[in-house]
Amino acid sequence: VMLANAIGHHLMVHQTMIPRSLKPFSYVCGNRMLSGYKPKRNVKDSYKILELEEGCSLDDIRNSYRNLAKKYHPDSGSITADSEAFMKVEEAYRVVLSDAANKKKSNESKEEEEEDRFKSNTLQHRHYLSFEGVGFGTPSQREKQYMQFRVDRATEQVLEFRKQKLESRYVATDLMAQDVRQSKKVKITQAVERLVEDLIQESMAKGDFDNLSGKGKPLQKFSDCPHIDPMTHNLNRILIDNGYQPEWILLQKEIRETIERLRKSIVASRSKLGEPMTPYRQKQWDHICEQFIEDIRKLNKRIDSFNLVVPILSRQMVHFSADKEIVRAQKTYEASMENREASDSDTKENEGEEVKRFGWKSSLLKWLN
Repeated sequence: VMLANAIGHHLMVHQTMIPRSLKPFSYVCGNRMLSGYKPKRNVKDSYKILELEEGCSLDDIRNSYRNLAKKYHPDSGSITADSEAFMKVEEAYRVVLSDAANKKKSNESKEEEEEDRFKSNTLQHRHYLSFEGVGFGTPSQREKQYMQFRVDRATEQVLEFRKQKLESRYVATDLMAQDVRQSKKVKITQAVERLVEDLIQESMAKGDFDNLSGKGKPLQKFSDCPHIDPMTHNLNRILIDNGYQPEWILLQKEIRETIERLRKSIVASRSKLGEPMTPYRQKQWDHICEQFIEDIRKLNKRIDSFNLVVPILSRQMVHFSADKEIVRAQKTYEASMENREASDSDTKENEGEEVKRFGWKSSLLKWLN
């Protein structure tokens, strides 16, 4: 029925394209097509007659048949008109249409089979999409496992909720405790400040500040160096004036005083030994040098501590060398001995000159006495 309807539709289309003199023949062909006529040609020959290849589309088949019908139709009035050729074309057209319809049905049946196969596969694996993918085994076993999973998950959610509630409560308690501590600290600070202010006012009323050396004099607001913050300079000056100094300044002062003391002590020890350097005195000198080396080692440790706390890199100090300090002390001793000898010789010469100058006076005084 589908084939007959398609052929009838094509014939109705051709009726508008073919002259009226050709319509009776077309109706005859249409009646033959609607009758129980069975084609005798095979499919390959039919495609060759229509000048087509197998697997072409319906539009190609229709266009080829229309062109050949215009060419071979006996009522077309063309030079190539041939009734037998047109009958062959008509028969080949029916064969090709039936073959295309069969292929289309087979394709549709294959697609339906594939869809059915996919549907069956989907139905077979659908149970894996249920129960949130939990469990394994039969659907009933998976259902029991899923129920247990839901119970465990609900228990975990309840525990997490209780944990968060307790944490929020403890956080609120900690915040309240911190607020209380902070308020107490503020109250104590304010009370101390009020007490200090009251004591200052009371001392001023008594006249305790009248004997200050800088009373009535303006403060020196700025230092000589423009690169130093005036506020920082004033604070440091106030601290220094009242006996408070930074740690690195105290360490630097202590290191300088220590090295000067050690230098003086070793020079004094060498002067006590004197000359000549006997074996006993050399032994004493070696012992003094060993003690001096130990003192220098301790001083170098203090220098390391100073370099760690000093804020300015250019202020850092280097270690003292004990050997160089001993050589320096020896040279200082030798220089002092030379100066002493020179001063002694000068003193003797001065005494000789005084004797020569005042000799006759002394002899006169002796004669008078």
